[in-house]
Parts: sequence; C-alpha cells; structure tokens
Amino acid sequence: MGGPAIGQLVYSDCVRLSMVLRPVDDGRMNGAPGEGDDANHEYDGRDAVLPGEGYVFHTYGDERFLRSVVASVKSLRRYDRRRPVALYAPTEHLQTLRRMGLEAEFAVTRGLPDEHRSITGFKLHLERFQPFERNLYLDADMIWCRNPDPLWLQLSAYTFTATGMERADPFFGGPKGWSVLVDIFLDRRRKTMKRFGLKHLPRVQAGMIYTQDPALVSDVCARAREFLARRGETHFRSRLDEGRTEESCEWSLAMAMSSLQLPVYPWFQNYNSPQLDYITGLTRHDRDFTEVECRYYCDELVYSVRGVRTLAIRDRLFRIMSRLPGRGDHMDVTPFVLHFGWNHEKAVFVDFAERVWAQVADAAKAREREVADVESPL
Repeated sequence: MGGPAIGQLVYSDCVRLSMVLRPVDDGRMNGAPGEGDDANHEYDGRDAVLPGEGYVFHTYGDERFLRSVVASVKSLRRYDRRRPVALYAPTEHLQTLRRMGLEAEFAVTRGLPDEHRSITGFKLHLERFQPFERNLYLDADMIWCRNPDPLWLQLSAYTFTATGMERADPFFGGPKGWSVLVDIFLDRRRKTMKRFGLKHLPRVQAGMIYTQDPALVSDVCARAREFLARRGETHFRSRLDEGRTEESCEWSLAMAMSSLQLPVYPWFQNYNSPQLDYITGLTRHDRDFTEVECRYYCDELVYSVRGVRTLAIRDRLFRIMSRLPGRGDHMDVTPFVLHFGWNHEKAVFVDFAERVWAQVADAAKAREREVADVESPL
C-alpha cells in the first residue's frame, strides 16, 4: 500500500506553521500557557462559542495521552484541514504543545479542571465543554481513514447522539465473564429498565459523541449523572471492581438517552460505518494507516466473534459459522475512524503515536536549529 509517509506529513506541518489556515479566533479562545491572564484558564462554560462544526478532544495524566491526541489530529488533518479542533488538557500538556510548536493545530486550548480529569468527569459534564455550535467529541485512540464530510452531514440530523446500537447485549455494563449468565437467568436487565421506567436500553459507544443543542446537552448529562449515582439500584457493575482505574460513562449515558427518547447513531453501517474496531487479522493497513480496510461480517452474530482473543479459536469459529447460508457474507470496509478500543490491541496505536511524536520532535529540533542559525550568522 502506498501513501505519504508520517515523517513527510508531520515535518511539513511543523516547519510551515505560519502557513496553517487557522479558524476564526475571537482573541480569548486560544490562551497559550504563559501568555497573560489565560495562562492557567480553565473553561467555565461562559467563553464565546465558535460558529460551525469542530472536533473536541480532552486529555490528562501521562504525556503519552497527549501524544495520542496529537497522532489522532495528524491523521484527521490528512482529510480535513478546514474544521477547527479544540483541546481541554492540564496546563503541563498545553505547555508541551507550545514547546513542540503544535499550538497552531488547535483553535481552542483550555485548561481542564481537576474534577473533570476522568471519563465520567468529562463526558458526563459536556455542557461545560461546548466550544463550537456543533461539536464532535472524540477519543484520542483513533486514526482517521476517510474524508469526514459525509459523516458531518449525517450527524447534522441529530441534536444529540453517540455511536451505538439500538439494543444493548447482556455484557453491556455487566459482568464480562461467565457470571453474566446469572444476570440473564435473574432477568436483571429488564428489572433495571422497569425500575427506571425505560422501554429500551441501547448500547452506547462513547468514543464519538455529537451535540448541537446546549440545553439538551445539559439535560442528558444531568440525567446520566443521576443514573450513575444510583448505580446500586441497577444491574450494572462498577469498572473499578473489575480492576479498571476509571468508571464507565456509557451505561448511564445510554439510560439518559433512552429516557429522553434520543436515538444512537448506528455504530455498524457496513460501508458507511462511523468507526470500527482495530482487530488483528481482520484489519489490513499500511504502516502509516493511509490505506485501511476492515473485514466486516454482515451477520451480527458472526461479526461478534471478532471479540474472541485467541486467534486460532476465533478463526475456526468464523469458518464454522460461515458455512451456514449467508453467514459468511462480508465486506472490506474503510470506516471514517479506526478505533483502538480493545485493550489488547492498543499497542499498535501506541506504536503509531510514538512514531508521529518522534517526527514532531525531530521537526521541532530542526526549527530550533534554523532559528539559531538566523540569530547567529557566521
């Protein structure tokens, strides 16, 4: 597979920052660290809103998460150099962006308060982080594979949505092992829905959330926070009990969207899929992910086998199930976004992000040498 190398993309972007077309800036939205009163500004929901559509990222913790954001934005800029990008991050991350000469990649950079440096702290408080009229909130562990114009057009029909499925399976928010059978036998899912007056429970994949109605965003998030606080009255499990470091926001968002009769944006749409998971053996790509194809089985049950981690068992199941009439039908799909949501697949994305960051660092050093040569001529 061909395509431009990461080094060429990153170097040309960094050494020509002055040529990057930046979106409208009202003078208050992009407070670089160390510049005036905005140096430690934390977004309070009262800043001016930029018109039109834009992408929103957030990051906190180790610097490697900032590197993931940068890598994702670099892949996005292959296909969309027009729509602005916002980043909410700790001061030290924003300072790193400035040091690396990357601040021009973001139309909005704002400090992220301590209380919002978690999955639920950010995604269940989106009403505080709406920099654009129409916002697309994204996880950092994503690589863009296509021009997103058609995606934005389709999302414009929604006031609030997140990628997902109409019906959540028993594993959604529940046990991930054989103990899920107990939940099924005791019908705990239905009891949760009845207790909260829900007629259906969708599955939300919160790596992609779209908003364009500030009042509705506030309502959704308030309800999701209330559902999360009442977890003990549901069948959902805390991710902290499973050894995770953070709580999930997805089942509470799903309950909120159900209670407000808000549809999810279909996760699986064959050739039009907004995002598909990176799965070893089912994803073909070149080194820089400029050409990507995912094997997409048309049958939902067959496609669910992709989650089996043991490749030999998984592939055998595919072969057996594909012998049934119509079950082996599949497509080679290039999604808008390739998502590295499975923990055991993240190493591939980390490698990509580190290569991008190395090229950014090399470009920054080259720029420093050029400045030094100009300031100290022979």
